[in-house]
Amino acid sequence: MEENVRKELETLKGMVLNWKKSYVNSAAEGGGGDFLAQDLSEEIDTIVYPYVCRMYECNYIDGGHVKEIMDFCHQQVQELRDAIREEG
Repeated sequence: MEENVRKELETLKGMVLNWKKSYVNSAAEGGGGDFLAQDLSEEIDTIVYPYVCRMYECNYIDGGHVKEIMDFCHQQVQELRDAIREEG
């Protein structure tokens, strides 16, 4: 994988981590629910997934990289869900 592609994937991961942090802060400030985890999941599905699929279609990454980034994203959703439940 080329270095610029690796940086793109790291940027995507950073974006997801920032989203998660924002949702954690929202839950801590005003209470929350599983809808926050659902919102994060929807952001991943509408922004990250199509981008990653396009990277795959253009042969910048292989199927293993797609699985890796999407597993990372879904792990962040689960961690957010767990954090919300702990706050509640």
